[in-house]
Amino acid sequence: DATGLLVIGVGNATRLIRFMGEMDKTYSCEIVFGAETNTLDDSGEVIARYEMDPIDLDRARSVIAENLVGDILQVPPMVSALRVDGVRLHELARQGIEVERVARPIHVYEFTVEPTDDPMVLRAHVRCGGGTYVRTLGADLGRLLGGGAHIRTLRRHAIGPYSLDESCTVDAPVLLPVIDAVRGMEQHVLSAAEIDDVLYGRVRESWPGDGPWAALDEAGELIAVFEKWRDTLAKPTVVFGGR
Repeated sequence: DATGLLVIGVGNATRLIRFMGEMDKTYSCEIVFGAETNTLDDSGEVIARYEMDPIDLDRARSVIAENLVGDILQVPPMVSALRVDGVRLHELARQGIEVERVARPIHVYEFTVEPTDDPMVLRAHVRCGGGTYVRTLGADLGRLLGGGAHIRTLRRHAIGPYSLDESCTVDAPVLLPVIDAVRGMEQHVLSAAEIDDVLYGRVRESWPGDGPWAALDEAGELIAVFEKWRDTLAKPTVVFGGR
């Protein structure tokens, strides 16, 4: 029910996957108005139907701009991987259990809609920060337009600097070098003495910004990833080795 890009870590690269969770993500989908489903997409059962007029594109765009772009609060759907008391929400949903969820702050950079051949369906493009659920955006738009909605054909086109255009398939995998896992980070080349400090786990003066920072040797090999520590310092939290 969802296709597109998934970034996977293999071997030592799995230690870097956590830095990708908050990267911006880009999606496309279709929003189907007039019906809500229990999964917020067309794989679920219809739980409510609404009599809605054909969607006015200008009104939809205005509602999105006023309510669904920028810093907003979003209630995670039951069909998500978030945990409540150690159990993932989607596991509870499969048991027919619904629990209260706390709205979380998210950021939506872009949310655009275009018409389709069906007046009750809009094609959407979303670029959002980590932790955003596009299915919830579709459902919220339906509610804000006086009815309900669900999405279909969800596809992820990009995660940070990684795009669907450069991806491979599971059946024909092509592994990128580990250095590509820090493509989205600011990178710094360390001297031999600084690399020795890294291998001993020593902290150093922080570089400008909030990090994380990728530390490389002169040959361009990844040595470590540093994260901000105690305001003015940077600490090597993932170390790959050195000379």
